[in-house]
Amino acid sequence: MTEKFQGANFTHTKFIFLGFPETFKYRYLLFLPFVLSYILVLVGNSLILFVIKSTKTLHSPMYILVSALAIVDIIVPTAIVPAMLLSLLFDLNEITLVGCLTQMFFIHFFSSVESTILLAMALDRYVAICNPLRYTTIMNSSMFLKLLLFTLIRSGTIMCTLVGLAASLSFCGSNIIYHCYCDHMALVSLACSSTAKNNAVGVAVIVCFVGIDISVIFVSYVKILYVVLRAAAGEQRSKAIHTCSNHLIVMMCFYLIGSVTFLSRNLQIPIPVDVNTFLGVTYILFPACINPIIYGVRTKEIRNALKRSLGKTNKPKSN
Repeated sequence: MTEKFQGANFTHTKFIFLGFPETFKYRYLLFLPFVLSYILVLVGNSLILFVIKSTKTLHSPMYILVSALAIVDIIVPTAIVPAMLLSLLFDLNEITLVGCLTQMFFIHFFSSVESTILLAMALDRYVAICNPLRYTTIMNSSMFLKLLLFTLIRSGTIMCTLVGLAASLSFCGSNIIYHCYCDHMALVSLACSSTAKNNAVGVAVIVCFVGIDISVIFVSYVKILYVVLRAAAGEQRSKAIHTCSNHLIVMMCFYLIGSVTFLSRNLQIPIPVDVNTFLGVTYILFPACINPIIYGVRTKEIRNALKRSLGKTNKPKSN
């Protein structure tokens, strides 16, 4: 049947997700950890947003970036997890090509936005620690506007190109996507036309967002640690290292898992489908789950603000 369509003007308009073929019979058991993770994402990041919004002392550039990160961490899992849960429970695993391309754009666009936010957070800490006297001058509304324009131009241009190239392909063979969501390379691998441009843009995405961003972040934190270890007093040094370690944990989770996922597809590294799917979902869910813990439990200012908010909520009303 595939050979019959190879030379025909035919392309699939509907696709079927099959993310865990080797553990398909246990898909109902997979539902529980994923739904609990999603609830943790929604509750944790919503709490972070509530605390920052309701606490005036947290209305600073650093915590505005934390809020932006929390918003992205709600949007990206919401683009994939509800549909994935329905698929696991009721086998509702079909998606149209248009729906697939739309989901692909949202996932990759907002993932790239998250990379930009992490980059901005690293630069914010660099200015705050290495050039504190100019912090309010540099990290102002003008800087945030430039950051927004940079994010929209960089992420929008690259992801529109990525999705546009995928939309131009013909899919005349299998219509089974071996993933739980519409990952770029998972869809492109089904094409029966040339995918050289798609592969090239996929590599460009890795270089642009992982290579460049993580290099700038690494250099920023090396300089931060150098300044802190040389000049800061004991308590200030401890606080700065604590803050930087929080950020580095988040970034390691995001970039390490993401790099393994992207490179395995683009370099055609043979990884079992179930493992690759799990890594792809973990890349989306794990940072979104751990970010509220890192910025809530491990950040003193947010932790104290949360305690005050909960204290006001639980305080009995006087007659």
